[in-house]
Order: sequence, then C-alpha cells, then structure tokens
Amino acid sequence: MTQTESGAVGTPTAPRRHVHLAQVRYADLDPQHHVNNVRMLTYLEDARISFLRFGGAVEGEEVFGAMVVARQEADYVAPLLPRSEPVRVELWVTEVRNASFTLAYEILDDARVYLRARTVLVGFDVPTQSARRLNATERAFLADYA
Repeated sequence: MTQTESGAVGTPTAPRRHVHLAQVRYADLDPQHHVNNVRMLTYLEDARISFLRFGGAVEGEEVFGAMVVARQEADYVAPLLPRSEPVRVELWVTEVRNASFTLAYEILDDARVYLRARTVLVGFDVPTQSARRLNATERAFLADYA
C-alpha cells in the first residue's frame, strides 16, 4: 500500500487531508463479492497508522506517543467492489481535546464515497496504563489537519 500526503493546505471550511491509498485484495471480499465491513475498518486503521507514524515523522522520530482507540463509528454508504485501482482513504482532524482527538475519514474514489467514519483516539501512558494529555508537538501536528 502506498501513502501520500495531500499537497494543499486546507481552508477554514475544508481542512487539510492526509491521503492513504488502499489496494482492494481478493481476500478482502465477502460472499456477496464486495469488501467486507471489517476490512473497511482495516483500511481506516492503515490510514491512521500512516498518518500517526509515517506522516508525522520528523528526521526519523515519531511525533506521536502511544494512543488507544476509544470510539469508532462507521457509515457504510456504498458497496466497495473488486477493482484494480487503489481506493483513497482520506482523513482529517475534527476535534482536539486535552487527552484525545477525533479523526474523520472517507473511503472514496473520483466517482463516489463508500464509507464515512470517525475515530476518537486517546493519548496513553503505557507504564501506568492510563490516559495522558497530548503534548505540544502532537497538538501542533494535529492543528495542520483541523
């Protein structure tokens, strides 16, 4: 799978989006011959990882500390069928709080939207197994996509 960063900086009504390209594989299909709902969530996870881990890399260092998913919701808008071209998973930030932030996503191509979703992520302190506040570096990176 290929990751690319969207080139345009967002406007006040259209935030900058991170773009991840996901290739539909035969193993992603269900008996109805469209991409399984769980696989669609995997596409979101892959996009989220490319955003948090690779998109945010500064000279080989990760911007984000540990995170956990606190909430995930998805609206399946249209069936995603087998295709040779990758599908785009676009994500952007809709809210930043003290210890959490919300990402919005669309899985789409030039013709239609297949899925709209939101994920709430919480900063996590592994040694104490508890929530932690987002730091200034994390907030600054998220602000570019809000």
